[in-house]
Amino acid sequence: MLTRLYISNYALIDRLEVDFEQGLTIITGETGAGKSIILGALSLILGGRADSASIRNREAKTIVEASFRIPDNDDVRRRIEESEIELEGDDEIIVRREISANGRSRVFVNDGVTSVTELRDIMARMVDIHSQHNNMLLAQPAFQLDVLDSFAGNKTLLDDYRQQYLRYRQALKALNDFNDEYDRSIADLAYITFQFKQLDQMMLRENEDDDLEAQHRVLSNASDIREALWTVESLLNGDEHSVITDLNTVTATLERTQDNMTELAGMADRVRSALIELKDIAQSVSILGAEISDDPERLQRVEHRLNEIFDAQRKFKASNVNELIAIRDNYERQIENVKNFDDRHEELEMALQTERQKAADIAGKISATRRKAAETFISLLKPQARSLGMKNLEFDVEFITTDLSERGTDAVQFRFAFNKNQELMPVKDTASGGEISRLMLCVKSIIARKMNLPTIIFDEVDTGVSGEIAAKMGEMMDEIAHRIQVLSITHLPQVAAYADHHLRVYKHDTSSETVTAIEALDTDQHVTEVARMLSAGDVNEAALTNARSLINAKQR
Repeated sequence: MLTRLYISNYALIDRLEVDFEQGLTIITGETGAGKSIILGALSLILGGRADSASIRNREAKTIVEASFRIPDNDDVRRRIEESEIELEGDDEIIVRREISANGRSRVFVNDGVTSVTELRDIMARMVDIHSQHNNMLLAQPAFQLDVLDSFAGNKTLLDDYRQQYLRYRQALKALNDFNDEYDRSIADLAYITFQFKQLDQMMLRENEDDDLEAQHRVLSNASDIREALWTVESLLNGDEHSVITDLNTVTATLERTQDNMTELAGMADRVRSALIELKDIAQSVSILGAEISDDPERLQRVEHRLNEIFDAQRKFKASNVNELIAIRDNYERQIENVKNFDDRHEELEMALQTERQKAADIAGKISATRRKAAETFISLLKPQARSLGMKNLEFDVEFITTDLSERGTDAVQFRFAFNKNQELMPVKDTASGGEISRLMLCVKSIIARKMNLPTIIFDEVDTGVSGEIAAKMGEMMDEIAHRIQVLSITHLPQVAAYADHHLRVYKHDTSSETVTAIEALDTDQHVTEVARMLSAGDVNEAALTNARSLINAKQR
């Protein structure tokens, strides 16, 4: 759950810090006071897009920091462990976003740098923000499936299905690619066969061009190389005056002298080691020189082979022999595919059917859980919605079986009727804005019973309702808050009366600017704020009495 929020240098906020507790926290304030600014700052903590235009003082960074107590939720803790985030005291994470004037954003979790994507993934398991524009999600089939999957607890099944569906798609691609290649190969079989034979008859070897070019350099310069090697051998070990002869003399001289000068001890051995190396070099040079001879015919054969290879490289647009070999092997594979089409096609088809059946089996299990969840969901939603003034509501979930997709084999449609004898229809075709708001609150209330989500935030979802219905919405939020932390931004006194904790957002002027601030209200201030909301700002004894009555109704 959210325990603390700190904001500095953001929009109208200079510096603000507020603590949050379990239960229902109501946030109120006059229009324009800055409630949406606080929510915008909180959205940054949840991985929302950073906008440098929100920076108050361009000479400083915007900083938003929030502390969260980690719930006893295996999914949340596992995701944090995967991110290698070290918990503060084993049950707390501190998230900080820093935004510079140039638009650069940095994310820290417990002082470790992380990415916005990873932050968003973690926070999706921690906080759910529901605002007015989210109401239209109710009409979207993807959201409706999400509701049923959340209610059914399908996360593990869906993870298994997505992995199997990917394997199915890979098998389908392999078959389609094979068929496409076969179609191309059969159309060009004569041409491919001719090209393959040309390359195959060349009997190419890997790196053959490099070997031939090395031979060509030796054969082309045989005389010069042989003369150079003879010179080296003569200097090292000639019959008359040579390096090896001189070093033998050096060795003997050192050995005679070292008895009279201890500093020379060991030098003779070092020279003798050098002699061994030089003799080996002289022998190797001698062998190499003997092997080199002028061979015009061999040189001609090497040049002919190189020209043959260069011609093939130009024809097949290859840069070396190894690329020619790859082209040859590709032609051979295409020919083999044509020859063995039936066997290979059957093999790929069987693999596809196997992967498809595995995916279909998991999809069938998911569909069964969704249909069962839908029955329970219907039985819970109707009484909830009727308590919010939709007394004639009828609701069902239509299932349409589809081909395999990323979500399984179900397409669903939530269908509603709000009046007697009305045909069940998709929500977008039958519900008003106020009815959709109330329905979404019911949906969130029901899902909250099934999901172990620590915190839910309602952003003016009660817009468009009043009176008894508003009180029922407050009662529903209060009921949700018995299980999870609930924050609700509202303009309705009937909802505010249900607060376990009440925060008021307001603006005030300094000598040079207008800033947004927030304060926690005590019991008397809570009553006064509800009275102000009831009386449009004119707090009198009648308004205070009415406010106390609303608040006492919660306690009853």
